[in-house]
Amino acid sequence: MQTLRAKKFLGQHFLKNEEIAETIAHSITGYDTFEKVVEIGPGMGVLTKYLLNYFHEKLFVVELDRDSVPYLQEHFPELEHRIIEGDFLQMDMQEMFDKPTAVIGNYPYNISTQILFKVFENHNQVPLFSGMFQKEVAARVASKPGNKEYGILSVLLQAFYDIEYLFTVSELAFDPPPRVKSGVMRMVHKSNTSLACNEVFFKEIIKAAFNQRRKTLRNGLKQIAQRNNKQHVLENEIFNKRAEQLSWEAYVELANMLAV
Repeated sequence: MQTLRAKKFLGQHFLKNEEIAETIAHSITGYDTFEKVVEIGPGMGVLTKYLLNYFHEKLFVVELDRDSVPYLQEHFPELEHRIIEGDFLQMDMQEMFDKPTAVIGNYPYNISTQILFKVFENHNQVPLFSGMFQKEVAARVASKPGNKEYGILSVLLQAFYDIEYLFTVSELAFDPPPRVKSGVMRMVHKSNTSLACNEVFFKEIIKAAFNQRRKTLRNGLKQIAQRNNKQHVLENEIFNKRAEQLSWEAYVELANMLAV
């Protein structure tokens, strides 16, 4: 059988463990919140074949690697017209996937954070998200307040999703094996479609806080408070805390306190 060589510049590590592939595909079954499924970076299709078993004509795949596209066309003829060649990060999700869409994949490590930001920006269109990341990325997104892994993406995504770290995957499950372990997580959209604050400012507050995470929020958010003529609110006890101590709900509160 024809095989593909993983390309380092694309961050490719082909999953070869069939049991793990089937378990990842199964992680988005049992939900009725989406009408389409998009797999990012199918490579040689180890995950794709299980997704086809579960979702049939609902499945679309997005592949940037020009060598993978003809491979997929040859080995998965049932995906005709549903193999999209291109860069997921550059795609307009509203235009290409106009219905509620579950997103899944064995994500390239070098763009995994960018994929998560894109999902956040399109969260109302992505009710379900699952897949494999570098372990520390998956752990960070699922981390709770108070942990050192807790960061910007943790807060942003937890504002809209219930996030569960599912399991860890050994380096030996891939060809070629990466130098780090991988982690599989799942995100299920909450009932809220918007926050009770200005979401652009919410994002700005979070980034400013974590950019100076060793400082108290009073110091980290001082410039924003001065800009908005809100220095007086810095006397509130919440500003004695540090960025990683606050839940997403507390950041909504901060955004409203510091807004013009």
